[in-house]
Amino acid sequence: MKMEYPIHMRISNRHVHLTEEVYHKLFKEPLTKRADLNQVGEFASNQTLTIKTGDKEINNVRVVGPLRKYNQIEISRRDARSLGVNPPVRRSGDLDDSLEITLKTDLGEVTTKGLILANRHVHMTPKDAEYYHVKDKDMVEIKIPGEKSGIMDAEVKVSDNGYFELHIDTDDANAFLINDNDIGTLIIK
Repeated sequence: MKMEYPIHMRISNRHVHLTEEVYHKLFKEPLTKRADLNQVGEFASNQTLTIKTGDKEINNVRVVGPLRKYNQIEISRRDARSLGVNPPVRRSGDLDDSLEITLKTDLGEVTTKGLILANRHVHMTPKDAEYYHVKDKDMVEIKIPGEKSGIMDAEVKVSDNGYFELHIDTDDANAFLINDNDIGTLIIK
């Protein structure tokens, strides 16, 4: 039996997660909050940097806090093409075979692995997962309404700070004409 539930769809632009060590090589000031994200304890910071490969670069890439135990740089396929790279699609934190990229600020440069295309995912708390009868890493479908309607798959991401919503990148949003915070339908089979 198929179950359907409304779900907010959030668009995630390119951003970076940094370790304390790398952060302090690139910034003098402490990481400061620009805006809270729905995932409890996470925030968009005021700090931005440049990501680059060779002579190609993208400026004003936002640092997301808090600082982590690993460096992760999330971009879209369009960004990857403009940088001339082909990073793997990965779940957040799964950095196997991730690519190397250079991070740059006025203070300096750091080259690190961690460049990925983030997989589409539905954030949930353990209580949400129980309610929807899914578990971490399960695949679900999202029905997209509108002029360019369709179905996309997404991975369930269960965490204590999870806030029930779908995260997609700008390429997915543009392909389906999705605006940030539009409502789609979560399909559980």
